[in-house]
Amino acid sequence: MKHVPKDTTDDDLIKQFLDNGGKVTKGKTKPLKPELRLSNNAWNNPYTKEEKAAMKKP
Repeated sequence: MKHVPKDTTDDDLIKQFLDNGGKVTKGKTKPLKPELRLSNNAWNNPYTKEEKAAMKKP
């Protein structure tokens, strides 16, 4: 793939932002709920009481 810079990116604005004390940080995300199983046949189906109990046992 060719990486062509977009015309809408204004390097002067970015430089001014960083020079005036601005900083770029990576955002934090929350961990996924265990109820959101990511397989096609279990999508959005909550766990049963037995499954929840089995998960809590070490």
